[in-house]
Amino acid sequence: MANISPELSVIIPVLDEAAGINRAVAHLRQVDPRLSIEIIVVDGDPRGTTIPAIVDGAVRTTTAPRGRAVQMNCGAALATGDILLFLHADTVLPPQAFALILAAMNDSRIVAGAFDLGFDADLRLFRITEGYVFLRTRLTRVPFGDQAIFIRKDYFDRIGGYRQIPIMEDVELMKRIRKRGDRICIIPVKVRTSARRYMREGIVYGTFRNWLLQILYALGVPPERLVKWYRS
Repeated sequence: MANISPELSVIIPVLDEAAGINRAVAHLRQVDPRLSIEIIVVDGDPRGTTIPAIVDGAVRTTTAPRGRAVQMNCGAALATGDILLFLHADTVLPPQAFALILAAMNDSRIVAGAFDLGFDADLRLFRITEGYVFLRTRLTRVPFGDQAIFIRKDYFDRIGGYRQIPIMEDVELMKRIRKRGDRICIIPVKVRTSARRYMREGIVYGTFRNWLLQILYALGVPPERLVKWYRS
């Protein structure tokens, strides 16, 4: 596979992640030690408070205005890999994730993809949410950012990257790809995403708030209005 696999650039948008960033980077190094990957951390804090905590000297770092879309576009502009993997700092990839991505993208018809969603908390409501996301992604082929979206860099650049909107930038990108008639792959293996925000805000509130935001966005409510309900 090494002879046909393109290089991966992993882009991590962060904000106040000093406590966990080294754990996230170390995990990426362990996913497939044989593969050379590029890790880019983009700090949304203009003071760059997460960056000084990073101990891996090979990690590329920069700052950008706060907002995942802006930060991820900034990271993509720096990336040298053929495939971009946008990863939340609190999302853990499954074993062999890179090999799975490269195998999927070896099909030239596929331009982007993501994994199934899993949570790191053993509560029934999270299993229900995982099941809902599984069905939604199979029906719509529109994964969300916490599912570890990956995309060909040349394609990402060609379609203009993420729209710089305050929320739903991942959904907007995937819908734009689908509207173009291009293929999105869903790898049937779960990432493990932190449930910390749900725990902090309240599990029931956070779950149904997110579902409501998705419905309202689908009905045409502007992201600039929706973000007021998302930020705690």
